[in-house]
Amino acid sequence: MGSIYRAEDLRLPGRLCAIKEVQPDRSAGPAAAAQMQNQFLQEASILAQLDHPNLPKVSDFFQENDRDYLVMDFVPGRDLKEMLAESQQNDLYLEVSVVIDWAQQIMDALAYLHRQNPPVLHRDIKPANIKLTPDNRIKLVDFGLVKLMAGDDSRTITVIQGRGTALYTPLEQYGGDSDHTDVRSDIYALGATLYHMLTGAPPPSAKERFLQAAALRPPRTLNPHIPLHVSDAVLWAMAMHPDDRPENVMQFRQVLLGQARRPEQGRIRPAPSPFVAALIENRNALLLAGGLFLLAALLTLL
Repeated sequence: MGSIYRAEDLRLPGRLCAIKEVQPDRSAGPAAAAQMQNQFLQEASILAQLDHPNLPKVSDFFQENDRDYLVMDFVPGRDLKEMLAESQQNDLYLEVSVVIDWAQQIMDALAYLHRQNPPVLHRDIKPANIKLTPDNRIKLVDFGLVKLMAGDDSRTITVIQGRGTALYTPLEQYGGDSDHTDVRSDIYALGATLYHMLTGAPPPSAKERFLQAAALRPPRTLNPHIPLHVSDAVLWAMAMHPDDRPENVMQFRQVLLGQARRPEQGRIRPAPSPFVAALIENRNALLLAGGLFLLAALLTLL
């Protein structure tokens, strides 16, 4: 991992920037450490070529004292984690229309990253990594987990080591660097982020959902102001298996905005209530008990 500093450019006084310092994994040995540093330089140069209004610009990168550094635009403003906490302190929901506007800006940034050749994944989308600037522009920050997808298959190469954040991380990303993540992993993290922003409740982790399938409640049951198509789109993005999620950000955008229906399934069935789930689970015993009751009643009448 590493640290992020706010700094001033000495060549351009008054210009603030953010510097990310990445500490090497010394346990890997000298050869592996040297390979990782060469990989960092190669892939940081690709990050420096990215240019999008919803992404901070990477303006420089360098190595010093066996450590790697990325120099990025300093993004002023508050992150969405802070804004979410403020709304919860006031016992309020964030406005659905405002969250959807933020989501569109995030999707613009992700669509741009995923269009690169090779595609670039962020892998750590969460409220704390999304900032709202004073001019109301969303910035997707912290490139600490950006990965490049290899062109021949879905394997990815880590740019900077990390694991993501459990609440927003899909199950396939739990495997670390040998996993098979793709653009649908970012879509899951975006869906989990929207779930938290719209409901005020943190989403259950993928691990928790694997152990308890009913742990994820539809967003609309937590916040009745959420339109049904928005609630369903968020659940679609958070599907456990990548094949059950939107194929790309643009497909997700259309369903989230109500411009299209989810392929094959127009609407996701809401999870049953605990009472209904218990009835379903014990339906055979209930049917048997009902039959015995009717039989006893008939024998009494005879």
